[in-house]
Amino acid sequence: MDSNDRELLPPSGVQSHMLEIRHLTKRYHARPVVNDVTFTAPLGEVTGYLGPNGSGKSTTVKMVTGLLAPSDGEIFYRGENINRDLVAYKALVGYVPEEPHLYSYMTGAEYLEMTGQLRCLPERKLQEKIGHFLRLLGLYSDRFSPLSSYSKGMRQKILISAALLHNPEVIILDEPFSGLDINSTLVLRRLIQSLAESGKVVLFSSHALEVVEKVCSRVVILHNGKVVANDLVTELRALMKLPNLEEIFSQLVIEQDTDAVAREFVEAVQS
Repeated sequence: MDSNDRELLPPSGVQSHMLEIRHLTKRYHARPVVNDVTFTAPLGEVTGYLGPNGSGKSTTVKMVTGLLAPSDGEIFYRGENINRDLVAYKALVGYVPEEPHLYSYMTGAEYLEMTGQLRCLPERKLQEKIGHFLRLLGLYSDRFSPLSSYSKGMRQKILISAALLHNPEVIILDEPFSGLDINSTLVLRRLIQSLAESGKVVLFSSHALEVVEKVCSRVVILHNGKVVANDLVTELRALMKLPNLEEIFSQLVIEQDTDAVAREFVEAVQS
């Protein structure tokens, strides 16, 4: 073992390649939107990150990707604080953001080519991957069409392809199913599981509870910026004596009587 190998080894007791979030906090104008969040995303598993709108999910995701600096707390990968070499860490991350902000004047192929070049992929390998990805996702016939003509689901497929071009070790997905049709959703669901099985760290943030329950082995549930649950899905079901993730989520974070609200709304519509 040479000195370079030793540098990549984590400290004793820390799982190799585990993504670890420790006491992460983000404040805006002294108000914490993410408050002392701690959890781990192990190698080879899909970790679900759930919470209602405004709970701090996307803010957490942006900190974990290195796009946003935390007010307090630390993020570790391979046992090292990511800020030790943030550029090197970002090179290992594939990120699918919630909103598909793309250069609309580019074609799908051009956007992927630009992404691959920024990732320093060899040109021949890059072109092979672009063609393969576009065929697999049913976009090959639209490869020369501008992104402005793509549907939301098509743009989402481009974002997913761009995130995976460089074979990242850490894959962070923020609402990746947005705009996808049923067939594409089924393909992506299985793809996420396969990526974890191949040895990736996968953090999956989503509102789609049914999908999360089928894809994720463990979940972290956020409410008002704080973690209210962090366990295997099977353990949460057993602990709370509830049949599914939707019921667990409702018990932990839904503050309204949803049936009463629905009835009152119908009455207001009919009045």
